[in-house]
Amino acid sequence: MSEIILCKFGEIVLKGANRKFFESLLIREVKSRMYRYGACEVRAAQSTITIDPKNDAFDIEGAYEEVKRIFGLVGVSRALKTEKSMEAIEAGLRGWVKDQLAGIKTFKVEAKRSDKAFALNSPQICDACGGVILSLMPRLRVNVHNPDVVVRVEVRDTAAYIHAGQDKGAGGMPIGSAGRGLLLLSGGIDSPVAGFMMAKRGVKIEALHFESFPYTSERAREKVIDLAKKMSLYCGEIHMHIVSVTRIQEAINASCEEDYFTLLLRRFMMRIANKTAEKYKCGALITGESLGQVASQTMEALGVTGVLADRPVFRPCIGMDKEEIIQISRRIDTFDISIEPFEDCCTVFTPRHPRTKPVLWKVEREENKLDVDQLVEDAFLTLNTVRIVRGEVYTAAPASAESEDR
Repeated sequence: MSEIILCKFGEIVLKGANRKFFESLLIREVKSRMYRYGACEVRAAQSTITIDPKNDAFDIEGAYEEVKRIFGLVGVSRALKTEKSMEAIEAGLRGWVKDQLAGIKTFKVEAKRSDKAFALNSPQICDACGGVILSLMPRLRVNVHNPDVVVRVEVRDTAAYIHAGQDKGAGGMPIGSAGRGLLLLSGGIDSPVAGFMMAKRGVKIEALHFESFPYTSERAREKVIDLAKKMSLYCGEIHMHIVSVTRIQEAINASCEEDYFTLLLRRFMMRIANKTAEKYKCGALITGESLGQVASQTMEALGVTGVLADRPVFRPCIGMDKEEIIQISRRIDTFDISIEPFEDCCTVFTPRHPRTKPVLWKVEREENKLDVDQLVEDAFLTLNTVRIVRGEVYTAAPASAESEDR
């Protein structure tokens, strides 16, 4: 008998002929995250992944917390693995169940018999296991409708598994199953949430951050890297591309009407995002915009900036209020970093009275005062990349390096 981790598939079970593609991505992700915790065997069967430690050195506590952050899994539990016989199952219960049910008052047993050749059927397994538990803990009571704990016994193809209680997994789809997207990552609350939500739908995240040194500080850059580190615990490897828009902002400030500063900057950001997405093979852009939250996120303002996108723009926060976004940011542990008082480029040269209902031809009239193409090219030459993997910064990739399939 040994303790293992059971991970239940989510939406993958609804897939048809291409289900194996989604399963392979999920299994690869689980394997890639488990190596740091020690030697183990990762195996998938019957809509479940089992993580079986090979020795006592395996950090099952750390591995358990890790798998709860893997998209594509809806339930995670620590389980006892036994031989596939009632004698072994009952022996396992006797040595395991007291710790699992300590302090509770009611329970029930559920059984799943995937191996139909097993001697007992599911109700008989429930009866036998329930009897063992009551003999060990006679003060417990059976409650089949609303128990404090459900003890599950699964008889599968090669072994039997016993577990009590199940933690919620991250849900969603395996990372990379929906392509690659470029997240416009600021230092605020919304964009990390937007990236998390699209990663949950299977999008592999690349990130693009705009800085405005010396108007923004080195600490402001570090803040955004810290946000990406938190995101990477869920999203896996993130390449964060950093571009300076200092010259663009200075040119806008010198030549254009103040009311249009923010809109013009965001249009430049969209152009640079297009080039970055093309370079790193991203099929969509992702932003943290929420309709009406600020002046640049009115319907008219979004139309003026979004018209420049040359690929789909995903805005998963668009219909959410601030409190809903904050709740998610707290859950993924980015909120406290987001509210640190370090400026970002959008706070530089902020107009006193920004346009909330801009007209496109008037915006373009202001833009024509600038050498747009040259400013975009110069800004793109400043691009540098930081590689972040599950909370750690590993390398700074050269700006000229083309992205490969990762």
